[in-house]
Amino acid sequence: MAQRTVLTAKDGHKLDAWRADPAGRPKGGVVVLHFVYGINDHIGRVCDQWAAQGYAAIAPALYDRVGKNLLFPYGPDGVKAGAQIYDQVKDKPGMLADIGAAVDALRPAGRVAVCGFCLGGTWTWVSASELKIDAAATFYGSHIPAYLRYAPKCPIILHYGDKDPIVPMPDIEKIRAAYPKVPLYIYPGCGHGFNNPEQPTHNPDAAALMFKRTLEFFDRHLAVAQAAE
Repeated sequence: MAQRTVLTAKDGHKLDAWRADPAGRPKGGVVVLHFVYGINDHIGRVCDQWAAQGYAAIAPALYDRVGKNLLFPYGPDGVKAGAQIYDQVKDKPGMLADIGAAVDALRPAGRVAVCGFCLGGTWTWVSASELKIDAAATFYGSHIPAYLRYAPKCPIILHYGDKDPIVPMPDIEKIRAAYPKVPLYIYPGCGHGFNNPEQPTHNPDAAALMFKRTLEFFDRHLAVAQAAE
């Protein structure tokens, strides 16, 4: 099961994180970037999910530069509170430094991918442009349409629901038009947060398919490529 650990960014900042490791030799590493609610237990279970598939996984606490243990309840009040914290850390060097600390911690496992949910999906997109990583996957990345100036430099895959009120279909089509070669999957009838069984928008079939597609993508760009080296 995932355990709590501490990472150190290159500027000396120490941040909390979840970490889960596979039973045997890892196929690579996966950084998991949390959603607006913070690095809660669900994010730890996502790390476990990757470890069960052979990947070492770390989820950094991206709000730690504002305060420790910043977790918010599901629902509108939690979104509002989380967004206020996010506004204090977004577009600042510390965010990428903290993600980079997780990438560096996983390098002994081999190739490293970044994935993320909601605002974490946005920063997965930015990381694919700004950090040296080997693959990426965004799960309903909230602000990607506003970050299209960033051009991913590694293989990346995107997932959205067609009923997402935060990223409606016209915005999703902007992403597709700007980056037509990037794989972008649409899940019919799904809203924001459809991967999370703790949220009312959860769709287990779509969540399973999204994870399957992402696992195959990471296996191809991390595990298979690493084995060939």
